[in-house]
Amino acid sequence: MNRRNLKTTAFCVATIFGPASFVIGGVLNLAHASQATDTLSHLGYPAYFTWILGTAKLLGALAIVVPGLPRLKEWAYAGFFFDLTSAAFSRAMVGDGVGDIIAPLGFLALVLASWWLRPASRKLDFSNPTDEGRLDQPPPRLRRSAVALRAKAESRPIQLVPVGDAL
Repeated sequence: MNRRNLKTTAFCVATIFGPASFVIGGVLNLAHASQATDTLSHLGYPAYFTWILGTAKLLGALAIVVPGLPRLKEWAYAGFFFDLTSAAFSRAMVGDGVGDIIAPLGFLALVLASWWLRPASRKLDFSNPTDEGRLDQPPPRLRRSAVALRAKAESRPIQLVPVGDAL
């Protein structure tokens, strides 16, 4: 097995056992399974939180496994990171055992491996930067209209009106 095939296989395994496994948690949350509701209650979260987590987990898993949509994949990976670190922190804060605290971090390792090993087709392309998304300049369409307005304003003479005469 060559290096490329090994990386692809590792990506698939990490994705199936990491991000794609969120489908199970999402379904359990949306079905209000006793395991999910009991855990959230134990951690101090309200019952309606199962709807939020279930929906987010399913949408995130879907975003990661479908082809394309690299920016959405980045957001999904970030959401899984926050979900799993928050789960470990919540477990620690209620005094759960070390096993319960480490379990989400194990899934986090799989999510991070999936993110790290993902193929180029699933990554954002920063090799060809464009003006889109830059904060220091307006988008090209607005930049063109701003230049046209500036040229129009410079062609007109400024007319000063004395303050007393304006009333």
